[in-house]
Amino acid sequence: MGSVRWAFPCAAWRPRREEWLLAARLVQPEEKDRVGQFVFARDAKAALAGRLLIRKLIAEKLCIPWNEIDLQRTSKGKPFLANNVFDIYSNYNFNVSHQGDYAVLAAEPGLQIGIDIMKTSLPGSSSIPNFFRIMKRQFTEQEWGVIKSRSSEWMQLDMFHRHWALKESFLKAVGVGIGFNLQRIEFNVSPLQLEIGKVYKETEMLLDGEKEDWTFEETRLDDHHHVAVALGKQEGFGQNHSSVCSMEPNQPQFTLLTFEDLVASGIPVTPEDSACWDNFCSKQESPVKQNSHSRQEWLLEKEDCQSS
Repeated sequence: MGSVRWAFPCAAWRPRREEWLLAARLVQPEEKDRVGQFVFARDAKAALAGRLLIRKLIAEKLCIPWNEIDLQRTSKGKPFLANNVFDIYSNYNFNVSHQGDYAVLAAEPGLQIGIDIMKTSLPGSSSIPNFFRIMKRQFTEQEWGVIKSRSSEWMQLDMFHRHWALKESFLKAVGVGIGFNLQRIEFNVSPLQLEIGKVYKETEMLLDGEKEDWTFEETRLDDHHHVAVALGKQEGFGQNHSSVCSMEPNQPQFTLLTFEDLVASGIPVTPEDSACWDNFCSKQESPVKQNSHSRQEWLLEKEDCQSS
């Protein structure tokens, strides 16, 4: 099995008719219908890419034929693999996120895992200082000190999104949601400057003031996108663990997938439905004007999934 880090540039994907119809055939009927309900093409592409990433992983790493994969959702809407799997696969955990221009997936055997991606972008009609005032309670004083120590407003906004990705990756790994008090977790980020494409794991986390032995892999996919992968032992959180790290001897880097990569193992699940293409073509690509994001809105843009 081993570690997996995949990224698909869904915003840049301009699907041809045959591509979109094929992709729609490769997911379960309820997921195809869910993708069709998105108002904007941007969101439909991201959601469909997220499902294809999950199915590709299960087909290629767990060796379950693509058309036999059964993905279901919990009462809270969280996707999970419903197939019976051998014990050796039962703790192979994976997580997906999509926001900005990418859908991303991380997988790891024997560890809790959470992934989050954030695109640094201006906060709609709000100024950056006003946006920070609105979001003040989401970070600790120490974290705000690091964010506001950057030399320009844009660099401060970039550091804000880096912290946000770290926090959400942890929350997704442990399975808690919107009601969690984000000030309970504090990140000491290191180094302050991240190079594009390089994987870093120096950042440390405190939970309720106590150092937690989780590993956080940080990557800049490009100038605007931060990805954080949280890795922790299966016992749970709120405990100190022995050293936690990826199974890979070297820090796993993200592989950028093409559409052909995404569907390479695909076996159609549903018949072709030309109405899917008509539905997609009727959608505007994205909102004309972006509004200021809330935490709830960001969470709605993301999906996660685990095998256990």
